[in-house]
Amino acid sequence: SARKPTDIFFRNKYIHRSVMLEVVAAVPGMVGGLIRHIKSLQGMRHDDGWIGHLLHEAENERMHLMTWMEVSKPVMWERALIATVQTGFFVVFSLLYMVSPRTAHRVVGYLEEEAVTSYTHFIGEIDAGRIENVKAPEIAVAYWNLDPESTLRDVVLAVRADEALHRDTNHHFSDCIHAKFKSLFEDMDTNSNKPHIKY
Repeated sequence: SARKPTDIFFRNKYIHRSVMLEVVAAVPGMVGGLIRHIKSLQGMRHDDGWIGHLLHEAENERMHLMTWMEVSKPVMWERALIATVQTGFFVVFSLLYMVSPRTAHRVVGYLEEEAVTSYTHFIGEIDAGRIENVKAPEIAVAYWNLDPESTLRDVVLAVRADEALHRDTNHHFSDCIHAKFKSLFEDMDTNSNKPHIKY
């Protein structure tokens, strides 16, 4: 399991585990969006919807990280570790995406599945009383439009829902590449009742 190294290192420290998860998760969307952006410019052709989706995913994952940073308040050495891990993953994932976007999206899909599992365990720890169900940070309340009285558990539920969506989306992206769909809307084109925009 891809979770074993983090299970050993973080054990039941789910807030710190979440920070490390999002440090990595915030990279793929931006890398994919950047590479496709450059290819679109160089080829002087439309991207057919990929860039917008990937950049939206990157921004969503960035907000996950900002939320957990607010909750965990990492010290200087932890911030240094975060920067090191993120830089290393950025290099490795960039190379993977340039060589095989299909594989890159499939890997992200599996990583997101592990994130969903971790957040499910996080909720279990809160429900068991082993993690204090504190008030949700203001950044999370504003971003997810949560009730002002929302708690940490509500935030974890919102983040887990996002990760489940990213999991399914990246597996779909990988399938689209395998099926040689150049446009994300191509699998909708056979049904004229489904509105779509090409850009």
